[in-house]
Amino acid sequence: MPTAAPARFAVFDGDLDADWHALFAASGSLAVDTEAMGLVHGRDRLCLVQIADDHDNVCCLRIARGQNEAPLLKDVLEAPGIEKVFHFARFDVAALAEGLGIAVQPIFCTKVASRLGRTYAPRHGLKDVVSELVGVELDKQAQSSDWGRVDELSEAQLAYAANDARYLLAARDRLVAMLEREERMELARRCFACIPVFAALDRARFGTVFEH
Repeated sequence: MPTAAPARFAVFDGDLDADWHALFAASGSLAVDTEAMGLVHGRDRLCLVQIADDHDNVCCLRIARGQNEAPLLKDVLEAPGIEKVFHFARFDVAALAEGLGIAVQPIFCTKVASRLGRTYAPRHGLKDVVSELVGVELDKQAQSSDWGRVDELSEAQLAYAANDARYLLAARDRLVAMLEREERMELARRCFACIPVFAALDRARFGTVFEH
Protein backbone atom coordinates (compact mmCIF):
# COMPACT_ATOMS: atom_id res chain seq x y z
CA MET A 1 0.00 0.00 0.00
CA PRO A 2 1.44 3.43 -0.91
CA THR A 3 1.61 6.23 1.62
CA ALA A 4 -1.23 8.75 1.95
CA ALA A 5 -1.21 12.32 3.23
CA PRO A 6 -1.16 12.66 7.04
CA ALA A 7 -4.30 13.70 8.88
CA ARG A 8 -2.59 16.90 10.01
CA PHE A 9 0.82 18.20 9.02
CA ALA A 10 2.89 21.24 10.01
CA VAL A 11 6.41 22.56 9.53
CA PHE A 12 8.03 24.76 12.18
CA ASP A 13 11.30 26.62 12.46
CA GLY A 14 13.34 25.83 15.54
CA ASP A 15 10.76 24.50 17.98
CA LEU A 16 7.18 23.35 18.45
CA ASP A 17 4.48 25.97 18.81
CA ALA A 18 2.29 25.96 21.93
CA ASP A 19 -0.60 24.06 20.34
CA TRP A 20 1.54 21.22 18.99
CA HIS A 21 3.49 21.05 22.24
CA ALA A 22 0.22 20.58 24.14
CA LEU A 23 -0.94 17.99 21.60
CA PHE A 24 2.21 15.90 21.89
CA ALA A 25 2.52 16.38 25.66
CA ALA A 26 -0.84 14.63 26.05
CA SER A 27 0.32 11.56 24.09
CA GLY A 28 1.35 8.28 25.63
CA SER A 29 3.83 7.59 22.84
CA LEU A 30 5.41 9.51 19.98
CA ALA A 31 7.33 8.45 16.90
CA VAL A 32 10.50 10.46 16.33
CA ASP A 33 13.06 10.64 13.55
CA THR A 34 15.86 13.01 12.59
CA GLU A 35 17.74 14.09 9.49
CA ALA A 36 21.32 15.35 9.57
CA MET A 37 24.06 16.41 7.17
CA GLY A 38 25.77 13.06 7.68
CA LEU A 39 26.41 10.29 10.18
CA VAL A 40 29.27 11.78 12.25
CA HIS A 41 28.04 13.48 15.42
CA GLY A 42 29.80 16.76 16.11
CA ARG A 43 30.77 17.17 12.46
CA ASP A 44 27.42 16.66 10.72
CA ARG A 45 24.77 18.91 12.18
CA LEU A 46 21.17 18.07 13.00
CA CYS A 47 18.84 19.60 10.40
CA LEU A 48 15.33 18.24 10.91
CA VAL A 49 13.29 16.54 13.63
CA GLN A 50 10.07 14.74 12.73
CA ILE A 51 7.39 13.75 15.25
CA ALA A 52 4.14 11.82 14.80
CA ASP A 53 1.45 10.71 17.23
CA ASP A 54 -1.03 7.84 17.02
CA HIS A 55 -3.67 10.08 15.41
CA ASP A 56 -1.42 10.74 12.39
CA ASN A 57 -0.60 14.29 13.47
CA VAL A 58 2.86 14.92 12.05
CA CYS A 59 5.22 17.86 12.25
CA CYS A 60 8.73 18.62 11.03
CA LEU A 61 11.01 21.00 12.93
CA ARG A 62 13.66 22.74 10.84
CA ILE A 63 16.82 23.23 12.91
CA ALA A 64 18.92 26.24 11.92
CA ARG A 65 22.68 26.18 11.67
CA GLY A 66 24.04 27.24 15.07
CA GLN A 67 20.82 26.44 16.93
CA ASN A 68 21.54 24.53 20.14
CA GLU A 69 18.23 24.40 21.99
CA ALA A 70 14.52 23.80 21.47
CA PRO A 71 12.83 24.06 24.89
CA LEU A 72 9.35 22.81 23.97
CA LEU A 73 10.74 19.89 21.99
CA LYS A 74 13.06 19.07 24.88
CA ASP A 75 10.12 19.10 27.31
CA VAL A 76 8.25 16.51 25.22
CA LEU A 77 11.21 14.26 24.41
CA GLU A 78 12.41 14.13 28.01
CA ALA A 79 8.93 13.60 29.50
CA PRO A 80 9.07 10.33 31.48
CA GLY A 81 5.43 9.47 30.75
CA ILE A 82 5.79 9.57 26.95
CA GLU A 83 7.47 6.66 25.17
CA LYS A 84 9.61 7.84 22.25
CA VAL A 85 9.74 5.38 19.35
CA PHE A 86 12.63 5.46 16.88
CA HIS A 87 14.10 3.24 14.20
CA PHE A 88 17.80 2.87 15.03
CA ALA A 89 17.39 5.06 18.11
CA ARG A 90 21.14 5.01 18.74
CA PHE A 91 21.72 7.56 15.97
CA ASP A 92 18.75 9.82 16.68
CA VAL A 93 19.31 9.92 20.45
CA ALA A 94 22.94 10.92 19.88
CA ALA A 95 21.96 13.53 17.27
CA LEU A 96 19.38 15.13 19.59
CA ALA A 97 21.85 15.18 22.49
CA GLU A 98 24.66 16.61 20.37
CA GLY A 99 22.57 19.16 18.52
CA LEU A 100 20.01 20.32 21.07
CA GLY A 101 21.12 19.00 24.46
CA ILE A 102 18.11 16.69 24.71
CA ALA A 103 18.39 13.53 26.82
CA VAL A 104 15.63 11.36 25.35
CA GLN A 105 13.86 8.92 27.65
CA PRO A 106 12.07 6.50 27.68
CA ILE A 107 12.97 4.85 24.37
CA PHE A 108 11.63 2.11 22.11
CA CYS A 109 13.72 1.17 19.08
CA THR A 110 11.97 -0.69 16.28
CA LYS A 111 15.28 -1.79 14.77
CA VAL A 112 16.43 -3.44 18.00
CA ALA A 113 12.95 -4.92 18.43
CA SER A 114 13.03 -6.24 14.88
CA ARG A 115 16.40 -7.91 15.40
CA LEU A 116 15.11 -9.58 18.56
CA GLY A 117 11.69 -10.51 17.21
CA ARG A 118 12.04 -10.97 13.44
CA THR A 119 14.88 -13.49 13.67
CA TYR A 120 13.49 -15.17 10.55
CA ALA A 121 14.26 -12.05 8.46
CA PRO A 122 17.65 -11.02 7.03
CA ARG A 123 16.83 -7.30 6.75
CA HIS A 124 15.81 -4.93 9.52
CA GLY A 125 15.81 -1.53 7.80
CA LEU A 126 12.81 0.74 8.24
CA LYS A 127 11.51 0.10 4.73
CA ASP A 128 11.53 -3.68 5.26
CA VAL A 129 10.01 -3.53 8.74
CA VAL A 130 7.19 -1.16 7.73
CA SER A 131 6.48 -3.09 4.53
CA GLU A 132 6.04 -6.40 6.34
CA LEU A 133 4.41 -5.29 9.56
CA VAL A 134 2.34 -2.29 8.47
CA GLY A 135 1.82 -3.03 4.78
CA VAL A 136 3.09 0.35 3.60
CA GLU A 137 5.80 0.81 0.97
CA LEU A 138 8.04 3.72 1.92
CA ASP A 139 9.68 5.78 -0.82
CA LYS A 140 13.34 6.26 0.17
CA GLN A 141 14.48 8.30 -2.84
CA ALA A 142 15.05 11.46 -0.79
CA GLN A 143 17.10 9.68 1.89
CA SER A 144 20.51 10.90 0.71
CA SER A 145 19.87 14.58 0.05
CA ASP A 146 20.99 17.97 1.33
CA TRP A 147 19.08 18.42 4.57
CA GLY A 148 21.12 21.51 5.44
CA ARG A 149 19.05 23.70 3.13
CA VAL A 150 16.37 23.82 5.83
CA ASP A 151 14.66 26.94 4.46
CA GLU A 152 14.37 25.39 1.01
CA LEU A 153 13.47 21.77 1.70
CA SER A 154 11.39 20.36 -1.13
CA GLU A 155 7.95 18.85 -0.74
CA ALA A 156 9.50 15.48 -1.60
CA GLN A 157 12.04 15.82 1.21
CA LEU A 158 9.40 16.82 3.76
CA ALA A 159 7.07 13.99 2.67
CA TYR A 160 9.92 11.48 2.95
CA ALA A 161 10.87 12.79 6.39
CA ALA A 162 7.29 12.73 7.66
CA ASN A 163 6.66 9.20 6.41
CA ASP A 164 9.75 7.89 8.19
CA ALA A 165 8.05 8.78 11.47
CA ARG A 166 4.38 8.15 10.68
CA TYR A 167 4.42 4.34 10.65
CA LEU A 168 6.72 3.71 13.59
CA LEU A 169 3.95 3.44 16.17
CA ALA A 170 2.06 0.83 14.16
CA ALA A 171 5.30 -1.12 13.67
CA ARG A 172 6.01 -0.84 17.39
CA ASP A 173 2.64 -2.36 18.25
CA ARG A 174 3.23 -5.37 16.02
CA LEU A 175 6.78 -5.84 17.31
CA VAL A 176 5.60 -5.71 20.92
CA ALA A 177 3.08 -8.47 20.20
CA MET A 178 5.80 -10.54 18.55
CA LEU A 179 8.30 -10.01 21.37
CA GLU A 180 5.73 -10.87 24.02
CA ARG A 181 4.74 -14.01 22.13
CA GLU A 182 8.38 -15.11 21.93
CA GLU A 183 9.06 -14.08 25.55
CA ARG A 184 11.71 -11.52 24.57
CA MET A 185 10.04 -8.29 25.66
CA GLU A 186 12.00 -7.95 28.88
CA LEU A 187 15.26 -8.44 27.00
CA ALA A 188 14.17 -5.73 24.56
CA ARG A 189 13.46 -3.31 27.40
CA ARG A 190 16.91 -3.92 28.81
CA CYS A 191 18.41 -3.20 25.38
CA PHE A 192 16.42 0.03 25.05
CA ALA A 193 17.75 1.19 28.43
CA CYS A 194 21.32 0.86 27.09
CA ILE A 195 20.78 3.03 24.03
CA PRO A 196 21.75 6.37 25.67
CA VAL A 197 25.04 4.79 26.73
CA PHE A 198 25.83 3.67 23.19
CA ALA A 199 24.79 7.10 21.92
CA ALA A 200 27.18 8.77 24.37
CA LEU A 201 30.00 6.45 23.24
CA ASP A 202 29.29 7.36 19.62
CA ARG A 203 29.40 11.09 20.40
CA ALA A 204 32.75 10.61 22.16
CA ARG A 205 34.07 8.64 19.13
CA PHE A 206 34.50 5.40 21.08
CA GLY A 207 32.17 3.38 18.88
CA THR A 208 31.87 0.23 20.96
CA VAL A 209 34.12 -0.65 23.89
CA PHE A 210 32.64 -4.14 24.12
CA GLU A 211 34.63 -5.71 21.31
CA HIS A 212 37.49 -8.11 22.10
